[in-house]
Amino acid sequence: MDKKEKVFKKLDELNIKYELIDHPPVYTIEEMENLNLEKKGEIVKNLFLKNSNGKKHYLVILKGDKKANLKSIKSQINSTTLSFASEERLEKHLGLLKGAVTPLGIINDEEHCVNIVIDEDLKSQTIIGVHPNVNSATVFLNYNDMIKFINNFGNEIFYVNI
Repeated sequence: MDKKEKVFKKLDELNIKYELIDHPPVYTIEEMENLNLEKKGEIVKNLFLKNSNGKKHYLVILKGDKKANLKSIKSQINSTTLSFASEERLEKHLGLLKGAVTPLGIINDEEHCVNIVIDEDLKSQTIIGVHPNVNSATVFLNYNDMIKFINNFGNEIFYVNI
């Protein structure tokens, strides 16, 4: 079973409705915006971060048009200095490649060690768009269903103002 099929199987298992849009591979939020999918829902930006000693990892989920202030996030989650984690760490902890970072990647975090950090503003979004562990498709699902998906794996969630 490939990475994408694994996600769909779990979404179906959890009775989560979704709409799948296949598209050419994209690597940035700007490339996503060029696909003009935002009418379907809020396209989110996902950042994979680590703390200063590399012992804690964070998946930050925010609205696509926002810029993350790492110092502000650091203080809100009581962390040491945050920086972007390497592609090797991304693959090790979430089984994902650059450009395919997604909250649905939590399905690959067998140790449940990646903390989820969510922009408070996303709570007001009904439908959000995320990758299904590959960057050649986008899944649109209800925000609350994304939370249900994450909660299924037991990873800690922090809400922050970005």
